[in-house]
Amino acid sequence: MQITYTPYTFDFKFEAGTSRGVLTQKKNYFIKITDKQGNTGLGEVNVLKGLSIDDRVDFKEKLEIILKQYQENEIDEHLLNKFPSVRFALETAQKDLENGGERIIYPTAFSEGTHFIPINGLIWMGNKEFMLSQITEKVRFGFNCLKMKIGAINFEEELEILHFIRKEFSEKDMILRVDANGAFSPETALEKLKKLSDFQLHSIEQPIQPTQYEQMAYLCEHSPVPIALDEELIGIQNYTEKKKLLETLKPPYIILKPALLGGFQKSEEWIELAQKQQIQWWVTSALEGNIGLNAIAQWTSHLAYKGHQGLGTGQLYTNNIPSPLVVDKGFLKYDKIITWENI
Repeated sequence: MQITYTPYTFDFKFEAGTSRGVLTQKKNYFIKITDKQGNTGLGEVNVLKGLSIDDRVDFKEKLEIILKQYQENEIDEHLLNKFPSVRFALETAQKDLENGGERIIYPTAFSEGTHFIPINGLIWMGNKEFMLSQITEKVRFGFNCLKMKIGAINFEEELEILHFIRKEFSEKDMILRVDANGAFSPETALEKLKKLSDFQLHSIEQPIQPTQYEQMAYLCEHSPVPIALDEELIGIQNYTEKKKLLETLKPPYIILKPALLGGFQKSEEWIELAQKQQIQWWVTSALEGNIGLNAIAQWTSHLAYKGHQGLGTGQLYTNNIPSPLVVDKGFLKYDKIITWENI
């Protein structure tokens, strides 16, 4: 078995606004595992700048160490826990190889092209006009669930945008989610959540910054808008610590991003613990290209998931890897007529 890696820079189709700034490019790596017969498995290493715990200056050095260990079957679990994006990529590449090296990570009805995954349409941060134009486009393309990133522009303007949506679409016709990415202060969060509750929102992701446990627990209990934990989960690898976090905060929802949480097995620990506490969950990609998105979508398809997933990032880039993944009328589909392009 031979393991190699290749850096790859994705170029955004537009300036993607987040609470951590505007993105125009995204630097990832591809990992390739090749067996003696020449079959290859591919995985995508996805590090989010300023968010992933493995966003480190020594990342490339540690990546080479981990891959060498993996090739020699001498994995240092303590080290690997510090690099969840690498664990995710290795897990993907290994499963791909085991299934014949044809980008089938989890064989399901989705990968056969007979089952489709409902997804939310993502509305990126920007000025009011840009956000409204995105909403109009998503509605035209058949989405009945929108997720709007908030916290970048004036809060009153964001309320106006939500009012615009609700004036056109009732709660029955359009599911609305918002994602604050920790933009609210603990002091003003509840007041803002009360204003947001006027728009019959499905949920709000991460209203305040993570690790403010007392304040977050209070918000989870008292917020009129159901809270979904996102960034709060990042960096917690220990099973007991995961259990303690959920028991302490008692959120209605958690959001699973495998590249940030350490792959599928680590994410399934969160699911197991959440279900024991009657906490609901959904899966979201995190700016992966099509290799990573494909793996997450196939994993999602074999889970007993409910509702809309956050799996639409494949359309963000001008130079994405051509793949069978297609977004159509608010669903992610795997079109077997389309073939993967070799890397």
